[in-house]
Amino acid sequence: MKNITRRICWGLAALLGAAGIAACDPQAIKELEEGVATEADVVQRFGQPERVWPEAGGAKTYEYNRQPEGMRNYMITIGPDGRMSALRQVLTPDNFRRVQPGMGVEDVRRLLGKPARQVPYALKNEVVWTWKFLEPPSEKKAFNVIFSPDYRVIRSEVGPDPDGPDMRGGG
Repeated sequence: MKNITRRICWGLAALLGAAGIAACDPQAIKELEEGVATEADVVQRFGQPERVWPEAGGAKTYEYNRQPEGMRNYMITIGPDGRMSALRQVLTPDNFRRVQPGMGVEDVRRLLGKPARQVPYALKNEVVWTWKFLEPPSEKKAFNVIFSPDYRVIRSEVGPDPDGPDMRGGG
């Protein structure tokens, strides 16, 4: 039964692209146990990571982004023994609070993963990175980080989903 479910998920992923992969994340997460699952298990269920971050002591963290269509980003840490030691969904209020003025762009990317969009505002001399996330129970929101021209955090804010119905023009 597990193989049938996995085949269905990967079939959906092939048809639906990133949205399909994100739909299968809960199943993949259920199949991975910290301290037991191997690096190969992680790659089999999540695919190749967007980026690999080196960690102290020979560990590494795989970055799995579900932006811009999804509302989650995952960081999965593989210990030096080749086993998964942590699986975290990183678009959380706790991580948003960790973004502080003066932080560099790589520190923010390391914390939250790849954003849904990056928009330069030349007249304001700013660049805004946006991550879409779910605010419990299921409200779609955006976390924005405003960077200076040298890619240091100026400020951050939570706002409406930039692709939500409230943000569409009309009239």
